[in-house]
Amino acid sequence: MTSPVNPGKVVWSGDNPGIYLKDASGAWQTLSVFFRVVTSPHGPGTGALVLGDPFKAAGWPEARNLCLSNNEPLMRWLVDEFVSRFASFRGASGLQSMTYLKADHMTSRAEGTSFHEEQLAGGGASLALRWEDLGTPFAVDVPPAMSSTGAHQMYSVFVEAQKGSITLNGQALPGQVIVRDFLGGRLSTSFLAFCESWILPPT
Repeated sequence: MTSPVNPGKVVWSGDNPGIYLKDASGAWQTLSVFFRVVTSPHGPGTGALVLGDPFKAAGWPEARNLCLSNNEPLMRWLVDEFVSRFASFRGASGLQSMTYLKADHMTSRAEGTSFHEEQLAGGGASLALRWEDLGTPFAVDVPPAMSSTGAHQMYSVFVEAQKGSITLNGQALPGQVIVRDFLGGRLSTSFLAFCESWILPPT
């Protein structure tokens, strides 16, 4: 009988929803990803990053590129080891130039399939990520060859949202949600990802 226990190393686990917005020409205009991590080499933590000027090598407030969190070492590690490898963030010079701010206020709100919202504030910046018109959850088991890093097994529960918005200091950031190819199917670039776990297979 095959063991139900995955023998690999759990690198990190938690929630990892995102909202990626494009302009009319098809270029990424605003990128944002949220993390609520329960276990990692840097402990637990919550944070979100937004690139309102993804291809501008500058941080906040010169550019709308910043990260708000309650665990900066964790977020820097996630950016270096994971976010920088996500397809939508590759080549985004704002990712390495963004400003890291300490979040002193974080709230989460949800209402059935209507919406899910994450809000963070601190250091003179406030960020709200909102997903609306939520679909039916579905589970994925992504082998290393298909994962963003090419090295980790990734498990997650995804919920597609038909709408997504990113608000920074009360201003809605530009861009539109699109539908793109995703794991052999199609998925909106506004999505929730719950119970996500990245696992290194045994060598």
